[in-house]
Amino acid sequence: MKTELVRCQWCQGDELYMRYHDEEWGVPLHEDRKLFEFIVLEGAQAGLSWITVLRKRQEYKQAFDNFDFNEVAGYGESKIKNLLNNPGIIRNELKIRSAVRNAKAFIEIRKEFGAFNNYIWRFVDGEPIQNHWKKLSQLPAKTPLSDKISKDLKQRGFNFVGSTITYAHMQATGMVNDHTTDCFRHKEVKALAGRGSD
Repeated sequence: MKTELVRCQWCQGDELYMRYHDEEWGVPLHEDRKLFEFIVLEGAQAGLSWITVLRKRQEYKQAFDNFDFNEVAGYGESKIKNLLNNPGIIRNELKIRSAVRNAKAFIEIRKEFGAFNNYIWRFVDGEPIQNHWKKLSQLPAKTPLSDKISKDLKQRGFNFVGSTITYAHMQATGMVNDHTTDCFRHKEVKALAGRGSD
């Protein structure tokens, strides 16, 4: 008899959500293009559920040149207009313009630190924070560290990077391991610490 895997409560009941949870959420990410992808997607999520964005992820990938920050930074008014007419993505002008603005700020950080990865991971000294939450209700929406990172990002010209969005970014990119302790991925993700993933 096959035993059912225990997963974090938030992903239950949706195949796409469970796959994202099982394969990506909490895995330490160190590749700049992937980090930029999550900045765009987390910004698009503001006020919406993550599953809404996840279902549009492929369309975002196509619409935003495979999340090439150099390309996105160069988007002009005609491209923005095209994006606003694209039914495959969330057609919010502020969020679309934010992606362009954030691409420019992202490039500036790369100039200063060599890679966005070097900049963002220094906030956790290069090592994921290992949390041990027993249930979903214990997970914070934001922390003093996400407050600090959010403030720093804003000072560097980013927007749609409030503390809650920043904490979601930290969770998604493995800066924190917020799988609940009963979840099969908690130990697996913890084992990835220090190895990272491209």
